Amino acid sequence: MQQTRPLPDCHPELSVIAWPNFREYRVENWRLARDGSGNIIRGATSWGWIDLCLPVVISFIWPRLRDSNTWCAFVVLVVGFTIYCRCAQVLHESVLVFPAYGIQLETHRGYPLLKPLFVSRRFIHASMLEDFVINEGLRRWNVRYYLAAVHGSTTEKIAVDVAFENILPYFPVLLEVYKGVQELMFYNSTDNRHTCI
Repeated sequence: MQQTRPLPDCHPELSVIAWPNFREYRVENWRLARDGSGNIIRGATSWGWIDLCLPVVISFIWPRLRDSNTWCAFVVLVVGFTIYCRCAQVLHESVLVFPAYGIQLETHRGYPLLKPLFVSRRFIHASMLEDFVINEGLRRWNVRYYLAAVHGSTTEKIAVDVAFENILPYFPVLLEVYKGVQELMFYNSTDNRHTCI
C-alpha cells in the first residue's frame, strides 16, 4: 500500500492509496480555507462546548420534569437526535477502481474520533460502466462540478451515480480523480487508445 497526496498545497484532503490490485481515491471531509491562511475547515465535527453543556442542563431540568411524560419524551428525543447527528456525519468518501472488475463508490459515516459506524457502497461492474465524467450542475446561484459514473446495459436504462455526492470537492480534486479513473478503466496503457475493458 502506498498513500500519496497529489495536491498537497491546495487540496490536501485528497489522498490516493495504491494497493496491489486496485486504487482508492479518498476525499476527507475537511478542506483548507480559500483565503490562503492555511486554516482547516472541518465538515465533520466532534463534540463542542454546546454538546458538553447539554448533560449539565438536562441534569438540572430532569428532576423537575420527571413527572411529566411529554417533557421526558422531548428530552430523550433531543438527546437521541444530538447523538445521531454526531454519529452520522460523513467522514470521507472514496472511489475505488478495480481495473478488471469495475468501480466502487463508498461513503463512510460516523464520529470523527472513532472508526466509521456506517458505510454505504455501490459497485458498478466494468461491463456496465459506460463512462466516468465530470459534469456541472446549478445549485442556487453557484455552478458546482461533480463526478458521475454513467452505467447501464442493453436491457436497462442508463443510470448515473454521483461520486463524492456529500462532500462535493473542488474541481482540481475532481480532475485528479477523473484522470486516474480514465487511465485505469478506459485507456490501454500500451497504445493509448480509448478502449473499454
